[in-house]
This record gives sequence, structure tokens and C-alpha cells, in this order.
Amino acid sequence: MLNKANLNSIISRLKGEEFVLDKNIPISYLLRFFFSRMISLVYGMIRLRTFKRVFIHPSSTIKCVSKINVGKNFSMAKNCYLDALSLDGFNCGNNVSLGYNTHISLSGSLKKIGRTIIIGNNVGLGTHGHYGSGMGSLEIGDDTIIGNYVSFHPENHNFNVLNQLIRHQGVSGTGIKVGNNCWIGAKATFLDGSHVGNGCIVAAGSVVMGSFPENCIIGGIPAKILKKRV
Repeated sequence: MLNKANLNSIISRLKGEEFVLDKNIPISYLLRFFFSRMISLVYGMIRLRTFKRVFIHPSSTIKCVSKINVGKNFSMAKNCYLDALSLDGFNCGNNVSLGYNTHISLSGSLKKIGRTIIIGNNVGLGTHGHYGSGMGSLEIGDDTIIGNYVSFHPENHNFNVLNQLIRHQGVSGTGIKVGNNCWIGAKATFLDGSHVGNGCIVAAGSVVMGSFPENCIIGGIPAKILKKRV
């Protein structure tokens, strides 16, 4: 018999950690939700050519499948875009979810393709985010949660030659790294060279540049340390 106790047990086993559904969710809502997930599961396994549990909504776009390496329970919601063309591809651990309208593009140009994006385990990417790679890699650690409309830009345009168009001077990048167990607020922007340590919280709307130590709360434009977590 289908009930919430059984569903809690099933979901907990699939996720590898305890999961309890809110008691106020109607069974009819859950049935529609799991039906949609089954469609995404079948489509995802076919699209990524894998027997792992991967959930991809049919409205999402995926390019360069050969450069995609994901763990179990990878999930893409509606209208996501993932172009993995790059040197070392798109790589993520288990239980990674992409909110709807997430845009991931590892290469900004066909003249010189980008490097890589690496995402750890148990990471949630919010809706409407932009995740780039380009000349610098992007790394996001385990158990990090990322809000809506967050963007990562791990490369810069070169502009030092005055008598040459900026668009003809190419790009460079050192990469962006976000540690484990971080919380990134909505509409935060990460620029190339940013490094945020484990356990950090980034305030909504911040523009992150430079390096920050572990367990601090940062915010502002440009972002600065507001206080330490204690």
C-alpha cells in the first residue's frame, strides 16, 4: 500500500540519507510528482546512455554527452541547458540537482574550448543560474547549496593592448573554487579568481572577488568579510 511512511523509506534509501515528506502534501500531488520523475528517469538514462539513476526533464538541452560524467540521482529540471564541450568535461558526484532554467556552458568560444566544471556530492543549484568554465575551471564542494540567479564567470577578457579591439585580445582565467558546506545566496556573482573556503555563507546580491577563509559570512559589492561563524 502506498503511503507516506513507505515513500519516506524509499526516498531515504535512494538518497542515502534520512528524508521525511511534509505531512501536509496531498497524495494526489505526490503521485503526479513521481509520475513526472519516472518520465525524467527514463529520458535521462536514454539521453546520457547510462544505467545510473539520472533524471532529466525532456524540455532540457544537453550537448556533448561524451564529456558528461555524473553520479547517481543527478537531476535536471525543466528548460535547463548543459553544453559540456571542454577539455575535461562536466563532472559531478551523487545527488546533484539543477533547478529549472539553469544554464551551464563550459566553452564560450570554439577558438579555444574551456577546461572543466567539477561539482561534489549533495549539491543543489538553484533556478536561473549561469555556470561557466572557459579558461578557468569551476569547482563546487560537497553539500553546498546555491540560490536562484547565481552566476559564475571563471575567465576574463584581455584588454591591455590599446590599439587592438578588446574582442580580438582573447581571454584568460585562473578559475573559481567554492568549498564544502557553503550557502550561496540568490543573485550572487562570482568573478574569476574567487576562492571561498569551507563553511562560508555568501549574502544575496554579493559580487565575489578574491579569496576568503573558512567559516565566514561575506557580502557586499565587492564582497567583504562581515563576520566569522562561531
